[in-house]
Amino acid sequence: MSSPLPMTLRFYRGLSSAMVPLAPVLIRRRLRLGKEDPERIGERRGLSRDVRPLGPLVWVHGASVGEVLAAAALIERLRELNLRILLTSGTVTSAAVVAKRFPPDVIHQYVPYDSPRYVARFLDHWQPSLALFIESDLWPNLILAGAARRLPMVLINGRMSPRSFPRWRRMSATISAILEKFEVCLAQSATDAERFSVLGCRNVVTTGNLKLDVPAPPADPVRLERLMSVTRGRPIMLAASTHPGEEELLVDAHKSLVRMFPQLLTVIVPRHPHRGPGVAGLIAASGLKPALRSREEMPTAPADVYVADTMGELGLFYRLSNIVFMGGSLVAHGGQNPIEPIKLGASIIHGPHVFNFADVYAALDAEGGARCAGTPEALVRQLGQLLDDPAACETMAAAGERVVNDLGGALERTLGALEPYLLQLRLEMGAANA
Repeated sequence: MSSPLPMTLRFYRGLSSAMVPLAPVLIRRRLRLGKEDPERIGERRGLSRDVRPLGPLVWVHGASVGEVLAAAALIERLRELNLRILLTSGTVTSAAVVAKRFPPDVIHQYVPYDSPRYVARFLDHWQPSLALFIESDLWPNLILAGAARRLPMVLINGRMSPRSFPRWRRMSATISAILEKFEVCLAQSATDAERFSVLGCRNVVTTGNLKLDVPAPPADPVRLERLMSVTRGRPIMLAASTHPGEEELLVDAHKSLVRMFPQLLTVIVPRHPHRGPGVAGLIAASGLKPALRSREEMPTAPADVYVADTMGELGLFYRLSNIVFMGGSLVAHGGQNPIEPIKLGASIIHGPHVFNFADVYAALDAEGGARCAGTPEALVRQLGQLLDDPAACETMAAAGERVVNDLGGALERTLGALEPYLLQLRLEMGAANA
């Protein structure tokens, strides 16, 4: 017999039910902000125009782009077992990435708003056989409803950030009532595993970070050749997945470095593409000449800074420059994933705020596969050294590749931990086909 829910969750369930009549107001606001797809808004209410496929269905859920991409290799291995995949996420950008990067037989749906009514519709329609939640996007009604239906649920690539852990610890009864519904938690690191255990996970296994096993992102060869042709001969540095507050520092760095490297081209890829025009305006106000990819402009000779504000083209720009500054690290965001550029031969510069990937960056810094720039002056110095010394770039790139290879293996460990569940699904498929 399950223990009663803590008061906080009972209050949450009641409030989320009572808020259903206000859903149209929320939806209209999110549509105005471009945060919802008007053609698929029904999915947020648990409604779908897609038909559930026959046989076992593995449901994989991740919050947004990073989590969805982290599961890409795992999803491919599940497909090789002839399992059908339902992939849910909560952002328009992640839906666009799924459409571009995943096979058409992977069914993507927006995760329903976390109301008992919408969640029930979703589960009634899809009737998943196994649920895999990526990292830490834990919606209470979704999890509680899954547990009530005896749906096997596993937390994969589990992460509990230094900021989230103290907050959840103060609400230990609430988070414990959610985490205990998972049959097993597969944590990214020993530190994450310890935190999940403290917070109430019954069965925790350290499997490593699936993001270390992601394949390098693709690039359109025609577009790459065109970019290379218009930038040939220019030194190029790339700032990937930048956040507000970082572009100003990168513009200042460019203005310092261009004195030593007169033809320097800085490419800035904002983490959120809709910020592109604003970033271009900031660059123009500084006295530099921007070019904006969303306007189909190219980084020809007059351009000082190229703002690559399009979706799904990071693989293109990682191949354009072997000097990459990883965004989200000069501001207290926690740093973006450096694995993809490393797999494409990049030398990595980052700021001091890398707690999202603390173990990875610590290993890279220790082995010379990345360098930390703690101040704007250090950023200029580190970038200048790499622009001036191609051999140092190659050495850093090789060191980074060794570290990533050594830290890899999470995919196989995750599959090993999931094997009892996958075996049961294969048995069900065999019985259905008999």
